Amino acid sequence: MICSLLDNDLYKLTMQMAVLELFPQATAEYRFTNRGEQRFTLEFVGELKRLIKEEIPLFRVTDDEYKWLKAECPYFKPSYVEYLRNYRFDPSEVSVSLTEDSDLDLVVKGPWHSSILWEIVLMSTISELYFDMIENDWKNTDAESGRTYDELLKEYAELMGTVGMELEQNDCGFSEFGTRRRRSFEIHDIAVGVLHRCKAFSGTSNVYLAKKYGVRPTGTIGHEWIMGNSALIGMRNANLFALENWVNVYKGNLGIALSDTFGSEPFFRGFNLKLSKLYDGVRHDSGDPLVFADRVIEHYKKMGIDPLTKVVIFSDSLSAAAAIEIKNKCEGRINCIFGIGTSITNNHEFFRSSPPLNMVIKLHSIDNIPVVKLSDDEGKETGDKDALRVANYIFGRKGLDD
Repeated sequence: MICSLLDNDLYKLTMQMAVLELFPQATAEYRFTNRGEQRFTLEFVGELKRLIKEEIPLFRVTDDEYKWLKAECPYFKPSYVEYLRNYRFDPSEVSVSLTEDSDLDLVVKGPWHSSILWEIVLMSTISELYFDMIENDWKNTDAESGRTYDELLKEYAELMGTVGMELEQNDCGFSEFGTRRRRSFEIHDIAVGVLHRCKAFSGTSNVYLAKKYGVRPTGTIGHEWIMGNSALIGMRNANLFALENWVNVYKGNLGIALSDTFGSEPFFRGFNLKLSKLYDGVRHDSGDPLVFADRVIEHYKKMGIDPLTKVVIFSDSLSAAAAIEIKNKCEGRINCIFGIGTSITNNHEFFRSSPPLNMVIKLHSIDNIPVVKLSDDEGKETGDKDALRVANYIFGRKGLDD
């Protein structure tokens, strides 16, 4: 289910290096949340525990992977690549049990620089194990669409841009972001194997598959970086602090700013002229994408920056059709590219009778200080309820008693 230590999303590695450099003593706690209706069994939990204890800790960066990281990821400092070469997952950082209502009670707790890599590995393992042990009828029947998965993906590629070497103006550039909720590693492998021939395909967030198929590993920063900075430095200006700290570590590399950790309005208030010029663009991950595009364009114009010199990465639950619609609306106004995840690696149109798990593993606290994510969708708020109440007040979203 996990085939390599690099079978993980790039942004977990980039954040790990930043944590090691700036916050090496910080401790972190992550918690699993199941937003869907699917439930689990004792047998499932037993097998998950076995994988966590016996198999996942065996993974290490191989000599070949080590050489590839040094050659293809120049933004990683040599000291970090050496750290990663010696890294092993510590199973004592993870506790998991079955609740009375057959849900998972899963907590990851340990040094932030160590525990940070568990999130994607655990989510992809939980997803594949669920569709292997519990909801597995899909294996014994043809897809309701009558297509194989690689046929579906070829159609997907054709929608985004005709297969070929030269990118045409009307093609829709996209990266694959589907590690965390993939149906299986095998399907994920098929997906990147098919899509990397599409001229509009710009890379994958999965570091192992990027190496395997010779494509660019993509990704920069996640919500937890800004959430962690909010606890360690200060919440009101957490976006500013986190973006400044990212520049201090990466010196202008990996310059995509994540906009919605506490809602986009606080983000734009802190996205000053220096950062607006220094960062290559911003990533949208919640709220109406077209409203956000207008807001970004307005911001750059206010700063005296030509929006066509910047890029927006849209990554919120996208399909090919949604991406094309957004691109058409942004054409000639601002550059855009798309991060598309679950609709590639666990497509609901293909597996209609068994939808993907709707789950997250989110940072809960840093040094026992609760952290929250507000986003631009109220339903995506995560964190301790009292901490959410305070954060909504600090950022002017709600009164303390609302």
